Amino acid sequence: MTTTGQTAGGTAERRVRVVLVDDHRMFRTGVQAEIGRTEETGVEVVGEAADVDQAVTVIHATRPEVVLLDVHLPGGGGVEVLRRCAPLSAAAENPVRFLALSVSDAAEDVIGVIRGGARGYVTKTITGADLIDSIFRVQEGDAVFSPRLAGFVLDAFASTEAPPVDEDLDRLTQREREVLRLIARGYAYKEIAKQLFISVKTVESHVSAVLRKLQLSNRHELTRWATARRLV
Repeated sequence: MTTTGQTAGGTAERRVRVVLVDDHRMFRTGVQAEIGRTEETGVEVVGEAADVDQAVTVIHATRPEVVLLDVHLPGGGGVEVLRRCAPLSAAAENPVRFLALSVSDAAEDVIGVIRGGARGYVTKTITGADLIDSIFRVQEGDAVFSPRLAGFVLDAFASTEAPPVDEDLDRLTQREREVLRLIARGYAYKEIAKQLFISVKTVESHVSAVLRKLQLSNRHELTRWATARRLV
């Protein structure tokens, strides 16, 4: 496992084809401007996507070497992209490798995408040079994590004292988990709908499903449940 922090020197002598997956267009534009100067960085951005369906289509069409994948996406999140692209990431020749790039450093998010098959996880505070370096390392098969997350990931996956899988949490879909976390943080239904690009009615349906699956009665019990599991 490698943590970021190395320089990106020499990357122009190598080449890597990358797809950017993030639901914020301005963020994709910024990343493209930072890393997509191919002659200088060695990174060629061959596609972009803003939601799960777009991501799966673009990834299958372009077969990049590395996908920069946001965790929270309309349509099911980064884990759903990983699930639907699993055959490509498991290919014996020219596998597509995934590097999570997210604003979140929540334990659930990190473990979820790593279990889903991502080769690394870095936060959006990363510098352009370190992101380029991370992309090449993932292309080469390394596991790359932001320094603050590396110890946690090691503990979760390598330690014999790592906590067991939470069967209650595993009953929830990725979108239900997103709604759960936002409800527990005190967001109103309208705020959740705006953030996840879904309707208020859909938020209500997800909350009802979460309460039913977890056998809880109201959002206050839900908040206590999520807090006890450090999901907030």
